[in-house]
Amino acid sequence: MRYYRTETATGPLLLAREGRKVYDLTTARRSVESFRDLARVAATLEVGVDEVAGRLLDDAALLDDDAVSDPDRPVVAEEVWAAGVTYEVSSDAREAESGRPEIYQDVFTNERPEIFFKATPSRTVGPGEAVGVRGDSDWDVPEPELGVVVYEGEIVGYTVGNDVSSRDIEGQNPLYLPQAKVYDRCCSVGPCVASPETVGDPRDLELSMTIERDGETAFEGSTSTSNLARSPEELVSYLTRHNDLPELTVLLTGTSVVPPEEFTLREGDAVDIDIENVGTLSNGVTQV
Repeated sequence: MRYYRTETATGPLLLAREGRKVYDLTTARRSVESFRDLARVAATLEVGVDEVAGRLLDDAALLDDDAVSDPDRPVVAEEVWAAGVTYEVSSDAREAESGRPEIYQDVFTNERPEIFFKATPSRTVGPGEAVGVRGDSDWDVPEPELGVVVYEGEIVGYTVGNDVSSRDIEGQNPLYLPQAKVYDRCCSVGPCVASPETVGDPRDLELSMTIERDGETAFEGSTSTSNLARSPEELVSYLTRHNDLPELTVLLTGTSVVPPEEFTLREGDAVDIDIENVGTLSNGVTQV
């Protein structure tokens, strides 16, 4: 199933979509208002989130298909982390922006992956909201990524992520990575959380990105997560080593769709990122 969150006048609702059917799980159990609530019950019972949701369907209100057409952020994770240089094309892009090929090639081939802190809840936006580009940067790009939703250290689902980055700041010096990655509206996730059973093999998914500007396509590209050099399980294992994570965390797994060097995001652009078996995340762009 795919899980969506929406706000109403009476409070938040957790919706589950199975095929073309949409169920309001909160009507079946008022205490289940978010994916966090669902994951907490699943962890307690030591079962998957789909099994818990399945037990609620008979008592859940059946909604129209368009009930998930305007969702809110599906998970409000205390921390968002990201992995870098997990695709070879990402390694090439980092080398081009920095002029230091040996550093990023070492990251790509090394046993230990690059994992860095990306965002707090206040710096993360959801579907339909604008991601930010820094006012002191002249080269900014979206980075479409498969996001892993981690509850108490275990993978419980997948989402779509946009790891917006200031490539010129990052390229000036590798130690500037935090400023290139962490700032207001630097990250978006959504539109839903897809269960592991719904996603299937996370390393066999088509991923595409389209950027619209002034009503025209400014960039489009696609790839497959089969090019991901490290499995989500391996990345999560490094994230959790000697690192006491909060209850709910999102880990972005890296990008391999990189716009050309002459491209930079502008205020007013629209970014659509689609991942097979998960969904499409759409965001505008604003300067921060």
